[in-house]
Amino acid sequence: MRTSNHLIGVLNFLTFLLSVPILGGGIWLSSRANNTDCLKFLQWPLIIIGVSIMVVSLAGFAGACYRNTFLMRLYLVVMFVVIAVLIGFIIFAYVVTDKGSGRRVMNREYLEYNLEDYSGWLEERVASDSYWGKIGSCIRDSRVCAKMGRTINGVPETAEMFYVRHLTPIQSGCCKPPAECGYVYQNETVWNLGSGLMGTNADCTRWSNDQEQLCYACNSCKAGVLASLKKSWRKVSVINIVVMILLVIVYIVAYAAYRNNKRMDNDEPYGEARMTKSQPSAFHL
Repeated sequence: MRTSNHLIGVLNFLTFLLSVPILGGGIWLSSRANNTDCLKFLQWPLIIIGVSIMVVSLAGFAGACYRNTFLMRLYLVVMFVVIAVLIGFIIFAYVVTDKGSGRRVMNREYLEYNLEDYSGWLEERVASDSYWGKIGSCIRDSRVCAKMGRTINGVPETAEMFYVRHLTPIQSGCCKPPAECGYVYQNETVWNLGSGLMGTNADCTRWSNDQEQLCYACNSCKAGVLASLKKSWRKVSVINIVVMILLVIVYIVAYAAYRNNKRMDNDEPYGEARMTKSQPSAFHL
């Protein structure tokens, strides 16, 4: 029985350690929400799951050390629920970030993003006027566009240099007009009307050289936020899937150890059926 208690204690310590990457992923998303992605609600479920695993693991560890049956049962029940919620959250994250990707543009290294390529619950939430006001203000306050400026030996980069840069989705969607609009490059965030016809994209008329406006009201900016969020969530989801698999394995082993512990407390020999114990033979030697 002591061996089973030690095993359960070790397994609970392992689940405690596994909660750290989940909690870390939530904190990382939270930092991006404040500075880059500007979506401040999707990281909280992940943080709550990480904290829950950490607390439940400590309860299970205490139950194993002090042979507290209530704490062990609480650990098994709550951990089962937490694992189920984590699986559901991973599926949800993949579903809401499944659609949409950048488009290649001729003579450009960076991608451009179109809102019509995205759909679903997340796109509707981001594109809504009431919610986008907060996101646009967050992007403006982060000064992501102001930080795009580059100089080569004290000389501002030329259009040819800018066109071969690998821009982030938010830089591409929010800090410059779409290429189809025909604007002429002056610097990273100043583009003047060209001599040709302006494109039919509604974002062409939304663009402004006002550094407080730029393309923050453009659909391309909303698409850039969605693309940035998709990249962030896919990175975190890979960690979550690995941790979830390990959690399931640890849970199964912990449950088997708990059953073995319970059987030993009931003085049941390994492999003996409960029916045999409940109806003992009439003769005892």
